[in-house]
Amino acid sequence: MIPGSDYLVTGIFGLIVATTVGGALLAVLSTRIIRSVTGLAMCCVGLAGLYYFLNSPFLALMEILIYVGAVCVTIIFGVMLSEPDEPEPQEKRSREALWGGVALLVSAAIFWGVARLGLQGRWPAPAAPVGDGSVQAIGISLLTTYSLPFELISLVLLVAILGALTIAHGGRGKE
Repeated sequence: MIPGSDYLVTGIFGLIVATTVGGALLAVLSTRIIRSVTGLAMCCVGLAGLYYFLNSPFLALMEILIYVGAVCVTIIFGVMLSEPDEPEPQEKRSREALWGGVALLVSAAIFWGVARLGLQGRWPAPAAPVGDGSVQAIGISLLTTYSLPFELISLVLLVAILGALTIAHGGRGKE
């Protein structure tokens, strides 16, 4: 390897992880739906970068194509077609803050458990890669071994479209 390239790779990896975590935080903590969708898109782009670091450029491209290109755009169209919300009463906001705290504690407990399992668990050795990684080998794998996840992707897109139609059902015609 080139001297000093380890620092460059570590820096790029850190930037990708920061993009993923920052996008996830923006998606969860934002009070405006467009900012939340932007955070979701940033998080998905960061995940695509992580997939690329795992030597899976096809999966990285599919992450961007399906989640950023389809799901996020569908949510944005649904928001644009829906009517604006009225302001919420103050008592509902305090109840949401309580549930937000509970959700934060539960997510911290889950994170701690998964981190402990990842660091202290006994993991099997990685399997040898199947095929040569060509588009033909990926296509054969998608239609044979991985046909169920391939079909689940279509269900995710269907749910996103139905959610956008549900949001847009009222339309902006009421004035």
